[in-house]
Amino acid sequence: MTDKLTIREWAEEDRPREKMMTHGASALSNAELLAILIGTGNGDESAVELMRRVLGDFHNNLNEMGKCSIEELCKYKGIGQAKAITILAAAELGKRRKEELTERMLIKTSKDVYDCFYPLMCDLAVEECWILLLNQASMVIDKTHISRGGLAATAVDVRCILREALLKRAVSIVLCHNHPSGNIRPSTEDDRLTEQLRRSSEIMNVRLIDHIIVTDGNYYSYADEGRL
Repeated sequence: MTDKLTIREWAEEDRPREKMMTHGASALSNAELLAILIGTGNGDESAVELMRRVLGDFHNNLNEMGKCSIEELCKYKGIGQAKAITILAAAELGKRRKEELTERMLIKTSKDVYDCFYPLMCDLAVEECWILLLNQASMVIDKTHISRGGLAATAVDVRCILREALLKRAVSIVLCHNHPSGNIRPSTEDDRLTEQLRRSSEIMNVRLIDHIIVTDGNYYSYADEGRL
């Protein structure tokens, strides 16, 4: 039987904590950073090797891995419930960090809106509707959740949107919702809601500058398409 290596005998890539102390976090691969979270491997492979294999099954995409369930991660030998929860908690923290970067963000283009909402919506299995509230300088005042629905639709009350805009003293607003199906094309109901909100907001002296439909990796802008 081959004797197990001591920690000092491991290759540098299997000692990610030491590597981070020496070279900084930016020098570590995604697998090495995840290995720090789980601590140990499964006896047959190191923590780094285990996480490299797990990432490979998710096409080396952290966003894709972050969408999986605790149960899916626990299928890997060496990953129990506690480690799975730690991994997904880290993914959620990364997502929230992106969200916080949008505070006081200047909105100039539809891509700015997409970048603002993508961290919120990229992992959703059902439709949600949000609004972005902007001041006179097109800076973000707040982003507000309006409704949550099913796989293909969510009910939106225009009165709730305008109420939020007036309470926050927004000069303009952007409506945003996701399509979990991945289809970026707006539905007839999306068109109806957009026109209804445009007319209603004008009465309240609030401008609807765009309606963005978000999918995982793409988006549709009513403004860019000349429909607002």
